Amino acid sequence: MRDLLQYIGCFFAFFSTGFLIVATWTDCWMVNADDSLEVSTKCRGLWWECVTNAFDGIRTCDEYDSILAEHPLKLVVTRALMITADILAGFGFLTLLLGLDCVKFLPDEPYIKVRLCFVAGTTLLIAGAPGIIGSVWYAVDVYVERSSLILHNIFLGIQYKFGWSCWLGMAGSLGCFLAGAVLTCCLHLFKDVGPERNYPYSLREAYSATGVSLAKSYAAPRTETAKMYAVDTRV
Repeated sequence: MRDLLQYIGCFFAFFSTGFLIVATWTDCWMVNADDSLEVSTKCRGLWWECVTNAFDGIRTCDEYDSILAEHPLKLVVTRALMITADILAGFGFLTLLLGLDCVKFLPDEPYIKVRLCFVAGTTLLIAGAPGIIGSVWYAVDVYVERSSLILHNIFLGIQYKFGWSCWLGMAGSLGCFLAGAVLTCCLHLFKDVGPERNYPYSLREAYSATGVSLAKSYAAPRTETAKMYAVDTRV
């Protein structure tokens, strides 16, 4: 059961990390809505904006100004949150790989591998927070901006809605939460490791060998004494 839960957590961690990275570096965080008077598809990402012509399918992209230039608060904060989520999720996934039983890393230290899985789960839980905050905040901001324009009867010829990159960021964040919950909550199911595994394998082996040698050393005098009593009884 422990191995199955580890693999389930690894599955969600792998795809969640990939979703977050793809969402951060793709260009469709917001896309023009269907009611826009546009013959092309316009997508805006965190780093550049792309336009795809509906007739010939030609795609052109324009990068934003330097990262040091003045940008909207929504864009700057979302960048920082998503990059933080990418780093944490990647670290959590790599740590989880080292903690899997099928990976030949510290094979004689099952307790340490369990702790690695717990650390990976905690890191993934933390990674999901900036990811979900950044993606949901971006989506809400796009929705509020569009709703305010419609409410005030302001029509600019193009209206935006949040695109698939934003959805991918939400999915990756939720996947990190799910993977982290599986790995941390299932630590209670790792009790089959046993208290004796709380010590390194080498120390346990040395302790066992010492106990056996002590038992033999005490067994020898008892055997000789028994022989002496046996001789006295015969006499």
